[in-house]
Amino acid sequence: MKVSLLEGPSAALAHLGIEMTGWGEDVARFETTVAPFHLNRSGIPHGGIYATMLDTAMGYAGAYTGDPDDRRMTLTLSLNINYLSRPKGTRLIAEGRRMGGGTKTFFTEGTIVDETGELIAMGQGTFRVRSGA
Repeated sequence: MKVSLLEGPSAALAHLGIEMTGWGEDVARFETTVAPFHLNRSGIPHGGIYATMLDTAMGYAGAYTGDPDDRRMTLTLSLNINYLSRPKGTRLIAEGRRMGGGTKTFFTEGTIVDETGELIAMGQGTFRVRSGA
């Protein structure tokens, strides 16, 4: 996967400690180390952390152009997440993949695993490329 870190994460991602670790045609990867502020009252990462990571990875998967001057922005139209397990490790790895669609609307799938390979969450999303982006 080609990594192009031409732009840093958004302020929200930076605040949560989520970093882009891979980006190429039809695929994107974001990672974070679990921190105390990610945890819910049960002591595991809050589902919103998983949702944020999946939404971001899947949206970026359809935004890659390979040209830093051709910046494509996307909007989430729908997002579905299935929570499957809790992490066994301390690193969350979200990967989004563009599965199809057209030039304006596209469909994605995503997963979150930890560094042990534990499958934690899966998602599906529909995104739209923003006009004038």
